[in-house]
Amino acid sequence: MAMQWAAAAELISDARRIAVVGHIRPDADAIGSVCAVVLALEQLGKHAVGLIGEPKRFSENLLTIPGAERIAQVTELPLVDAVITVDCATVDRAGACAPAIATHERVLVVDHHASNPHFGSVNLIDSAAESTTVILAEWFSYLGVEITREIAHALYAGLATDTGSFRWGRPQMHELAAELMRKGVDVRQVAIDLLDVRRVPDVILLGTVLSQLQVEPAGDFSLGVVYADYETICDYPVNSVEGIVEFVRALAGVDIGVVFKEYTPGEWAVSLRSIAVNVSDIAIGLGGGGHVLAAGYTAYGTEAEVFAQLKRYLEAL
Repeated sequence: MAMQWAAAAELISDARRIAVVGHIRPDADAIGSVCAVVLALEQLGKHAVGLIGEPKRFSENLLTIPGAERIAQVTELPLVDAVITVDCATVDRAGACAPAIATHERVLVVDHHASNPHFGSVNLIDSAAESTTVILAEWFSYLGVEITREIAHALYAGLATDTGSFRWGRPQMHELAAELMRKGVDVRQVAIDLLDVRRVPDVILLGTVLSQLQVEPAGDFSLGVVYADYETICDYPVNSVEGIVEFVRALAGVDIGVVFKEYTPGEWAVSLRSIAVNVSDIAIGLGGGGHVLAAGYTAYGTEAEVFAQLKRYLEAL
């Protein structure tokens, strides 16, 4: 990727003010990536701002990542010389910042989603990377950025969570984790903050939603389906709702786990998970995208209507 590293460095070389944008409903890889890039750019003498393009505040446990408290929730992209999107599979995932990003002359896309359409002026995309922070670690090495304890913490947060506590990935992920640990990252505390501790209301939500789990046939596939409707989840932070997804990833006798999340009445964020099926292709076919074994899309209508849409699509494959 030597030419791409160089092109990415050139894109920011004379930019003074740079926006670093993570995806809406951010997870630890998105927030960790934003924080790491902002800290790295500041080290290089740039003025950088971290942004999430939606007004709803992200989950409190993500504030344990160094620099997360500085990330602004915005309804539009401010005037900047360059934009770096991190962990955004499509430009739409930048939320309220997306329209301005789509027309901006200098956009660097850093991402690891297989479905990414390369929407940037320069694209650092590696679908083999376990997390976006893995790609950033390589780019920082090219740029000569010193990996401080704070940057290491942010990079490790994305790596640990996007690999399910290192349950899948390449040997390189363990090598990177070791390097970051040597920078002083308290990996036990990171695990507690981002993976282990759950609030009592979150456990109650989990029980409520999973108690309605249904196994449904759809073409050649068996689906484990749960619905998190608006009335059930409206008072919960996004991270609490998104945590439900991991419980349908590997259901015995089920090919694909599906979670329908109604964040806005009539609008569903649909998460697809599997340990054997390429759900990225399915999500792309329905207007979304993602990883091979973890993807999603947006659907509209009632519970019956959004499920019928997915079932029809799978039956037609």
